[in-house]
Amino acid sequence: MRVLVLGAAVSGRAALRLLEAEGHDVVVYDADPERVAGLGGGRTAAAGAWDPALLDGVDLVVPSPGIPEHAPPIRDALAAGLRVVSELELAASRIDAPFAAVTATNGKTTVTQAAADMLVASGVRAAAVGNIGAAMCDAVGEHWDALVVEASSFQLRFIDAFHPRAAVLLNVAPDHLDWHGSFEAYRDAKARIFENQGPGDLLVFDEDDAGASAAVAGAASTVVPVSGRRRAAGGGPADGALWIGDVGVPLEALSTTDPSFLADLAASGLAALHLGATPEGIAGAAASFATGRHRREVVGAWEGVTWVDDSKATNPHAALAAVRAYPSVVLIAGGRNKGLDVAPIAREPSVRHVIAIGEEGPAILAAAPEGTAAAGMEEAVEAADHIARPGDTVLLAPGCASFDMYGSYGERGDHFAALVRERKGS
Repeated sequence: MRVLVLGAAVSGRAALRLLEAEGHDVVVYDADPERVAGLGGGRTAAAGAWDPALLDGVDLVVPSPGIPEHAPPIRDALAAGLRVVSELELAASRIDAPFAAVTATNGKTTVTQAAADMLVASGVRAAAVGNIGAAMCDAVGEHWDALVVEASSFQLRFIDAFHPRAAVLLNVAPDHLDWHGSFEAYRDAKARIFENQGPGDLLVFDEDDAGASAAVAGAASTVVPVSGRRRAAGGGPADGALWIGDVGVPLEALSTTDPSFLADLAASGLAALHLGATPEGIAGAAASFATGRHRREVVGAWEGVTWVDDSKATNPHAALAAVRAYPSVVLIAGGRNKGLDVAPIAREPSVRHVIAIGEEGPAILAAAPEGTAAAGMEEAVEAADHIARPGDTVLLAPGCASFDMYGSYGERGDHFAALVRERKGS
C-alpha cells in the first residue's frame, strides 16, 4: 500500500515508523524543509510548496493534527476520493487492548493523565497516549491491558472505526474555529468520539456544561454525568468528599477543590473504573494527582496578592473558568485569537481590572470596564504590580494562543513567572 503522511512532527513520525515497519511504501510531505531533512534518507519525502502530484498512486493519507481540513493537501486528497485517517485511527485499528478516549475544549490532558494514573495505581498495565504527547502509533506492538487516549477535534475529524470502550466528552465551547471553520463543525468533530459506541460502552460528560450536555444527547452509549459542584449520577463533591461512582475521596486530600478540577477527576475515575481500575487505585491516584504546568499554577504571594500562571488558558472558555475561581482578579489577557469572542473574559464580574497584551489586546481592552494596554509581558507585570491590592489575584489567563509573542503557551507562562519572581524578589 502507498501512504502519504502529511506532516513530519510527533504524530507524523510515529505513523511513518509504524507504516514502514509494516512494509508499506510511505511518502512524507511537510511544508517545513527542516522537518523533512531530519527524517534521514531512504524514503520519498517532499517539502515546501504543496504539489498535488504527491497524491498520484496513493491509497491512504494520514494527516498530522496541525494541518487544517481546508489546507490544500487535505482538500485535494478528499476531492480525489482518497481515504484520509488520523494517526489515532491508524493506531486504533492495530491495538487489541481496550482504550478510553478523552476530548474536551479544556481539561483533556488532566483527565487523560489522571485516568492513566488511576489504572496504573490499580496494577493495570496502562499508558496515556495521543494528543498528550506520546503518539498512539508508538503504542502498537506492545502489550497493554488498557490505554487512555487524549483525542483532539483535529484527530477525531478523521476517524472511521475508532471505538473507545469509555469516552469522556467533558465540555464543548467555541475553539479552533480557524481550523474547523465553524462551531458546528468543531462540535461535530468532538462528538465523533462516541459515534462507534454502543450500550455496553461508557460516555461521561460534565452536566454543568451546556455544550457537552447538548453534544451527548442521543448517543447510543451508556451516558453518565459528573459535576464539579454537586454529586451528579456519576460523581461529584458532597459531604466532604469527591464521589467517583461509589468511591469517596476526602476533599482535604486533593491538591485543589476547584470545581473544574473536581469534574476532571470524577470523569477520569469513571473512565478508569470502566477499564478495570480498583477503588483503592482510584482514591490513591486522585489524592496524589496535581495538574500540569501553566494550569492555574501559583507563582507566589506577596503583600496579600497571589500571582497565578494559567497560560494554558488559550481560549475564552478556559479563561472564564480560571477567572471564576477567584473573587477579585487583575487579569492579564490577550494574544493571537483563534476566531473566538474574547469580550466575555473582560466583562466577568470578578475581573476588577484587565491588562491587555498581544494582537487581541485592543479588542479585549475595548470590552473591559477597567483596563490598561501593555506592549508586552514586562509592561503587563509592572502594571499589575501597581494595580493589585491585598485580596487580589493577578491572573495570567490569556484566552488566546501565544504565537504572536511566544513559541508556546509554556514559554509565555515561564516568562510571566520569571518576571514576577524577579520583580517580587523571590
